[in-house]
Amino acid sequence: MVVVFALVALAVVSVLVTANWYMWRRLFRDTTRGPGTVRRVGGAVIAGGWVLAVGALVAERAGAPFRLQQILAWPGFLWLALSMYLLLALLAGEVVRPLLRRFLERRAGAPAGAGAPDQERIPAATAPSERPEPTGTDGPAGTEGPTRTDGPAGTEGPTRTDGPTAGDRPAAGDEPAATDGPADAPPPAEAPPGSLALPSRRLFVSRVVAGAAAAAAVGTVGHGTYGVLNGPSVKRVTVPLAKLPRAAHGYRIAVVSDIHLGPVLGRGFAQKVVDTINSTQPDLIAVVGDLVDGSVKDLGPAAAPLAGLRARDGAYFVTGNHEYFSGAEQWVDEVRRLGLLPLENARTELRHFDLAGVNDVAGEDEGQGPDYAKALGDRDRARACVLLAHQPVQIHDAVDHGVDLQLSGHTHGGQLWPGNLIAGAANPTLAGLERYGDTQLYVSRGAGAWGPPTRVGAESDITVIELASRQA
Repeated sequence: MVVVFALVALAVVSVLVTANWYMWRRLFRDTTRGPGTVRRVGGAVIAGGWVLAVGALVAERAGAPFRLQQILAWPGFLWLALSMYLLLALLAGEVVRPLLRRFLERRAGAPAGAGAPDQERIPAATAPSERPEPTGTDGPAGTEGPTRTDGPAGTEGPTRTDGPTAGDRPAAGDEPAATDGPADAPPPAEAPPGSLALPSRRLFVSRVVAGAAAAAAVGTVGHGTYGVLNGPSVKRVTVPLAKLPRAAHGYRIAVVSDIHLGPVLGRGFAQKVVDTINSTQPDLIAVVGDLVDGSVKDLGPAAAPLAGLRARDGAYFVTGNHEYFSGAEQWVDEVRRLGLLPLENARTELRHFDLAGVNDVAGEDEGQGPDYAKALGDRDRARACVLLAHQPVQIHDAVDHGVDLQLSGHTHGGQLWPGNLIAGAANPTLAGLERYGDTQLYVSRGAGAWGPPTRVGAESDITVIELASRQA
């Protein structure tokens, strides 16, 4: 097992090193003419970004002083998102690079007047009759020997000589062509003005692709970060339940998951979440895990706004996997103090249906895992049942126990595209409503974000589930 872990770790490190070397090469080495300050600064930026990122992750899990966590979290976590989109943008640039180079090559080889200023050029294959007449010939009449200029200084000599051909030979004794023009005359067959020589063309292409990739990455991360900090949107979903009585038709449950209060998202963000939930005027509030990333000591003040949650039938809470990294027992006590009702493998009978909650599967390592028999074993199955369970993978146990609707989070909807491909493969449902036999599963994309405070392709949300009775 140790050997396997070491091999996996080595493979991961190798991939990271290769990817970062590739980014440095495309962003800094290929865009400069030689070694210098820019390349050194580029290497320092990339290496420093990863030092901050690793430091932020380690500090959070190790329980480092909270102020240190905050200092490391913003630049470190944002670097994780930025480096990922820089890499993706540069890889996409590999497709653009040869196309742009080919375009420039065609432009450089275009005839005079086709996008470049006119310049006199005589190709080697031009027939003698097509060449301009010499200004002065020293050969015998009727022959076009090599051109010779006898004018005043400054007169340009011939642009090109191709040597004598049949019928175009100079008379015996004639000297080779000579020019009396200036020594710094332009070289023969110079490219049209405005075109780029090969080395300059490559540098130009590299700079264009690198600049576009950097702009795309910064813009993507900036937009995704703004979306998170601006607060979650409200999503409304109607869920019909066969056993729900007519009197409960239209019952509203506000579902919020994955708030992830921590060194980045703090008290101000928690207040936005509370205000958004209260604005929907729900009958019941369900907080389905991953409320925090840190201890009660550090994040108690950040979570304080949760005391302002308002719903006719109260607010309920179940643990997520991150609670077990943060002191689950202390947080259960804290949310209870704030007025939320924890459901630790427990059930409560509301007026029209049963509401149950189970601990997250991460609690199994601490002897606090989910216990479906305790939460659901002795209930009246003639009544509709709504289960709060943090992870979608818990749906299979919910089906076995006759649950009508399970409310979950955990996936973040992938959070950062293309992370949705990985999250979708690891969970039965990535986001939204799906049916499993007689049980329906709704998965929220979550209100906050873990790691980078950024979402791309998976906007944060708070969902209002409106229950519908089929008897109505």
